[in-house]
Amino acid sequence: MRALRALLAAVLVGLLPTACGEANAFPEDTTMARIKARGILTVGIKFDQPIFGYKDPASGRITGFDAEMARLVAKDLTGSERNIRFVETVSSKREDFIEQGVVDLVIATYSITPTRAKRVTFTEPYYYAGQDLLVRVGDSTINQVADLKGKTVCTARGSTSVDRLETTVPGIHLTVVDAYSICVPALIAGRVDAVSTDDTILLGLYAQHPDTLRLVGKPFAREPYGMGMRKQDTAFRDYLNGLIARWLCNGEWDRAYMATVGVSGATSESAKPAPPRANC
Repeated sequence: MRALRALLAAVLVGLLPTACGEANAFPEDTTMARIKARGILTVGIKFDQPIFGYKDPASGRITGFDAEMARLVAKDLTGSERNIRFVETVSSKREDFIEQGVVDLVIATYSITPTRAKRVTFTEPYYYAGQDLLVRVGDSTINQVADLKGKTVCTARGSTSVDRLETTVPGIHLTVVDAYSICVPALIAGRVDAVSTDDTILLGLYAQHPDTLRLVGKPFAREPYGMGMRKQDTAFRDYLNGLIARWLCNGEWDRAYMATVGVSGATSESAKPAPPRANC
C-alpha cells in the first residue's frame, strides 16, 4: 500500500505545472530558457513618456503602463519583477535594438504595422490607442485634425504618426524629431502649432503642463500596441500571447491600468483588448 501511495504521489507531482523558479520550465534553446538562465529580462522602453514609459529624474525608477507590463513578464520568467533591465529605446531604434540583440523585447507604445512586421515579430495587441492632438491652451484654431492644414506639427521620427499626418492633412508642415519630449518645449514656445501622436502619449505630456497645454480629444485613428521581439521567434511570441490573455482575464491588466493611465481619470473601455474567451 505504501509503495502504491508513493507511486501515486510521484505521478501527481509530475502532473503539476512547473513553477517559475524551477529548472526545465521552458524548452531548451528558447528565448524564455535563455532569459531564465541569465536571470535578467532586458526590455526596450521609452524614458520620456509619462504614464507609459518614464524615467523619474529623482529616483531613476521607470514608471508607466508599459513598465508594468514588462515587470509582469519578468516576474513570470524569473520569479521576480525586479529581475529586469530597462534600455531607453526611442521610436526610430526599436527594430534595430531587437535585430541587434540589444534587448530581449520592446514594450514601448509600439504600434503593430505591416512594415514593422517585416523586421520583427509582434504579439497580439495588449493595448489600443488613438492618434490625437496637443495644442496650446490659448489656441482656439485647432479643434480637429482638418484644422492642421498649413500648420506646423511636431511628431517623432519612426512613428506611425508621420505617414498618417502626411496622408490625412495635405499642406501640413511636419517637424520630425527623435523624441516627443523635444516637441513639448517647441509647442510651448510657439515654434510649432501642435504635437500629434497616440493619445496615450499625449495624455502623459499634457499631465505635465495642464495649465499650458490642451488635449483636443478627437482621436482620428486606432493604434494597436504589441510587444516586439526577434523575427520569427514564434515560441516567445506564443508564450507572451498567453501571458497577455491571462492578464486580461485575471485582473492584472486592470490593476496595471488603474495604477498608471487610470490615475489621469481616463477609462479603459476603448483601450483594453477583448480577452480570448477560452482563457477566461
